[in-house]
Amino acid sequence: MSSSVSVTLLRHYYQLFNSGDRKALLALLADDVVHEVNQGGKEVGRDVFERFFERMDRCYREQVVELTVFANDDGTRGAAEFYIEGAYLATDDGLPPATGQTYRLRVGAFFEMRDGKISRVTNYYNLAEWLAAVGA
Repeated sequence: MSSSVSVTLLRHYYQLFNSGDRKALLALLADDVVHEVNQGGKEVGRDVFERFFERMDRCYREQVVELTVFANDDGTRGAAEFYIEGAYLATDDGLPPATGQTYRLRVGAFFEMRDGKISRVTNYYNLAEWLAAVGA
């Protein structure tokens, strides 16, 4: 996989994220995708990632904006930097009450790719900044 193919794959991932087409987005992931959750644990498997999105879609409405994507020369690793603009719609477990608060956060994401699929997704953002935005 080349660098340009990987950049195209990652851009497509975020286009699908923004469109809400979770079925198509999940199809871009390897069966054994590793998801490293911001300030959380490591989850393995496309089915587990699907449940993550179900919770996210219930609690948040988010869009990726100002996206920049990078990939290494052989296309096996990539990164993205962007802002996530969102609204906190329903209270998420262990977090402050949701009342529709809005937020804009800078996010860094890191990826591994193999056989034309995304095999690892790692996201980082400033949790303290998000908590402040939602009034915690």
